[in-house]
Amino acid sequence: MPIHVAAWMKELKTQPRREGTKPLSVPTIKLRLAAIRHLFDWLVTGHVMQTNPALSVRGPRYFVRKGKTPVLDAAEVRVLLDSISGTSHIDLRDKTLIGLMLYNFARIGAVVAMRVEDVFWQNRRLWVRLHEKGGKHHEMPCNHNAEAYLLTYIEGTGLAAEPQGPLFRTVGRDGKLTANPLPRFNAYDMVQRRAAAAGIATRISNHSFRATGITVFRKLGGSLENAALMANHASTRTTQLYDRRSDEVTLDEVERIIF
Repeated sequence: MPIHVAAWMKELKTQPRREGTKPLSVPTIKLRLAAIRHLFDWLVTGHVMQTNPALSVRGPRYFVRKGKTPVLDAAEVRVLLDSISGTSHIDLRDKTLIGLMLYNFARIGAVVAMRVEDVFWQNRRLWVRLHEKGGKHHEMPCNHNAEAYLLTYIEGTGLAAEPQGPLFRTVGRDGKLTANPLPRFNAYDMVQRRAAAAGIATRISNHSFRATGITVFRKLGGSLENAALMANHASTRTTQLYDRRSDEVTLDEVERIIF
């Protein structure tokens, strides 16, 4: 009954996950409630239950105006990209991977799922096909820098001969690309290693490049609607969470305090 689901929600809000830990965060609670709703929907569809008891239960309110993902400024991005200047397979791969996340506002999951054939020519420009959530594809043209990175990477590693193979792959002990796709956690480790080597102190993640690209795009006059279209966001509200231009305004105001 709904009262049982509501009691379970109340327990999630107050009881720690295990001894010595904090209760679940509000987004996690809302995610679990959504999972339970889907479960009971499936049971109703299968005639196991007559009604969905979780349908009328409201989750805790949660409202965010600004995202928490750390972002880089343009100078830091340039330092990071310039620090990857080698021609080895791993250098070409890493620079291209970071470039796609920056210039195409791409999620790491969409990038590592790409195949070689997902890089194609159209209207005399290089396009990419990103594999988004839910099996959806998002196609968009490449920035000239991302285009140069992609062409150099594919030509320098010989990937053009394997159009059905993964675009981003692990690197073996011989320094050459293997046939295995690059896992997301390996990409995270790579980003941390490259940032440390470039002397970047900001604690970035894979998602930081998506937020950085959107912030720079908006700072240079790009519209919110186009940013949402390029990022494949269903709502501009989601895109606004990635726009961190207000951080610079806050810093400028803080520097006015002089004693």
